[in-house]
Amino acid sequence: MRAPRPPHGGVRPPRGARKLGAARRFLDRWIIAALCSVLALTSGCSALRIGYGTAPDLVYWWLDRYVDFDAAQTQRVRQALAQWFAWHRRTQLPDYAALLVRAQAEVMADTTAARVCEWQADLIQRANTAFDRAVPAAADILPSITLEQIAHIEQRYAKTNSEFRDDYLQADPAKRAAANVKRTVERAETLYGKLDDKQRAQLAVALARSPFDAELWLAERRMRQRDALQLLNKLIRDKASREQTQTALRAYADRIEHSPQEAYRRYSDRLTEFNCAFAATLHNGMSTAQRRHAAQTLAGWEGDLRALAAAKVDSPAD
Repeated sequence: MRAPRPPHGGVRPPRGARKLGAARRFLDRWIIAALCSVLALTSGCSALRIGYGTAPDLVYWWLDRYVDFDAAQTQRVRQALAQWFAWHRRTQLPDYAALLVRAQAEVMADTTAARVCEWQADLIQRANTAFDRAVPAAADILPSITLEQIAHIEQRYAKTNSEFRDDYLQADPAKRAAANVKRTVERAETLYGKLDDKQRAQLAVALARSPFDAELWLAERRMRQRDALQLLNKLIRDKASREQTQTALRAYADRIEHSPQEAYRRYSDRLTEFNCAFAATLHNGMSTAQRRHAAQTLAGWEGDLRALAAAKVDSPAD
């Protein structure tokens, strides 16, 4: 899986992190939800621990809202999620904690757009590792999906697209811009603490220059959804083997990162460049006290991850 580039700098928790696991794509959703349970901007360390501890259930519930699993599928999906999270807890959380140690040191100093992009690349690499671990299990389960369940997924896509329009495509441009600023301020304040009026104003001015295009993003999103539905239909129709399914899933993931639409690839590159510069400028405008707040927040997340990694839990058989 290639993690999508978040608009307007920083990590944007998908709807899944905000609404008990709903997120933006189907085939790679359980990985994104899992990562967001660990790295999303939560309100505090206890929330992160609780979120991660319940993440297998939340991810299952999210998936079930899309697919409407039958009893046999439910058992297989829950077992696969339990195994994936056991691996993730054991092998990935210590790495995330080490990453946060680095972040605590760097957050006290100024940064550059290039360094922000390096951090994004680090996170994408970790998301790729998580996705690769899930592909075999997904390949085992996907052939059991029925045509009726694919239709259910399509209906769910329509609902989430409507929610996307409500969140990002308000008819009034002023309301749309205000919602954009509000979202970005909330994300920044989760890390840095309260922004002052001057910082909020500067943030709004900077966002006004963003190349972010919600209409274009929605069009790409809908194209990816059609691609996913076509892929599922093909896998079922062709009675694809486990190896063929894994290859198809990885090819789909590559199309997510490298859109078949050249215009969208150019747009995505421009947006990434802006986001990295925006995040660097935003950080460099933070006071020493706000940077200390960020370091303390990161330290709390680090401690939580180490505690989660060290906790004794029943490990399902791999």
